[in-house]
Amino acid sequence: MIDVIVIGGGIMGAAVARELSRYKGSVLLLERADDICEGATKANSAIVHSGLDAKPGTLKAKYNVLGNKLYDKVEEELGIKFIRNGSLNLLFDEGDDVSSLQELQEQGEKNGVEGLTIVDEKWLRENEPNLQPNVRYALYAPTAGIIDSFEVNIAFAENASDNGVEFQFNTEVLEIEKTDFGYRLKTNQGDLECKAVVNCAGIHSDELNNMVSEHKLKIHSRRGEYYLLDKDEKDLVKHTIFQQPTILGKGVLVAPTVSDNIIVGPNAHEVAKDDTSTTVEGMQEVADKASLSVQNLPLYSTITTFSGLRATGESGDFELGQVKDAPGFFNCAAVESPGLTSAPAIAIDISKEVAEYLDLEVNPDFNPIRKRPTILMELTDEEKDELIQKDPAYGRIVCRCEWISEGEVIRAINHKIGAKSLDGIKRRTRAGSGRCQAGFCMPKQIDLLMRERGLSPYEVTKFGKGSTLIVEQNKDSFMEDQHEHN
Repeated sequence: MIDVIVIGGGIMGAAVARELSRYKGSVLLLERADDICEGATKANSAIVHSGLDAKPGTLKAKYNVLGNKLYDKVEEELGIKFIRNGSLNLLFDEGDDVSSLQELQEQGEKNGVEGLTIVDEKWLRENEPNLQPNVRYALYAPTAGIIDSFEVNIAFAENASDNGVEFQFNTEVLEIEKTDFGYRLKTNQGDLECKAVVNCAGIHSDELNNMVSEHKLKIHSRRGEYYLLDKDEKDLVKHTIFQQPTILGKGVLVAPTVSDNIIVGPNAHEVAKDDTSTTVEGMQEVADKASLSVQNLPLYSTITTFSGLRATGESGDFELGQVKDAPGFFNCAAVESPGLTSAPAIAIDISKEVAEYLDLEVNPDFNPIRKRPTILMELTDEEKDELIQKDPAYGRIVCRCEWISEGEVIRAINHKIGAKSLDGIKRRTRAGSGRCQAGFCMPKQIDLLMRERGLSPYEVTKFGKGSTLIVEQNKDSFMEDQHEHN
């Protein structure tokens, strides 16, 4: 029997699985998609929030600030890229009346946010010259930062896997039953039995909770749409630029990314679950609101648009911990923004609760270190030469926009929980993330997936089931060419 089943392979599920591997016990993570990082984590602002806008006394306030402080350790242990670029909440055309910013500052300080300062127009012109001329003041939060949400999710999962956590994909939980020993999970891949369950199922976490508890949850799916701008615009802003938060969230932002792009968005509209479409009206709304903050917003440099979903609960706060009428069932539900920031801290506390419930001992063999994968463009010329001498695959460029080598793609595919699709490669290496959006490198990525995973051309997908790329033969020589190539 399995000790703990974690449901959901996003940032929350991966972080919990990694923390649970600190204890002696069997842990299995179930994910309904083909890969980790297929839900909310793959499409968000990738901001490590300071915590100034959360209501004091809430779980959001508590875990935002704790999670923010933990990201330096996450960077050190898991080899991710983390930059504390700071954030600015803007105040427009209100003369010397900075009372709204003062209230926001006081709220942040109650939450434990350090270093909050109100800066004036002179400071803003010197540090952010592309802001609109009618911006008078801003609340500066130096602890805010940026990450690659793909990278963090994958790093947690890889370290969990290296420490013994098992992963099972394409597995959807259809029903959960209480038993004398714990829980029986009925899935599309058969039944599983365990002593404890951790529910990290994002926008579907209410459905799982409601299978076992009379304390019903209702999760609303709130969609946010985004623009991603080319690296040519990387100097547009240095800080994460917010307006002032509303009941719907932190509002439309303009921010740099750790990969030197600029991200613009999101709006916030309630939609049907799993609806990640983008709309003309929604994108125009984002453009209009972002243009209030930044002048001459260069949306002509957009390389892609996308949308992501937030799991919004009716309480307005996270739903965390053991469910009162379902012993051994632990929720990480309604973990919307600042969920990405909060995840490392939530995972520590949830895993401790589970370990105490099951009386698990500490695992003395736990290794917190996940070495950063070799990234060719981070090396000096001398280091590149030395690496290519050892492994020529690093001298063959697959993605010209991002300068990703064949060696990096092969590593991404061949990890124990490695990439099985084009999106899996993209999230692990950035191949296909650049200006041409995989227009050049897609055939080579398909070729590598076929070679490394022993797939036929018809089995290669963009993101798993239902996204096949090659559906039929249109040249008589196609199969012969593939046979000779392989």
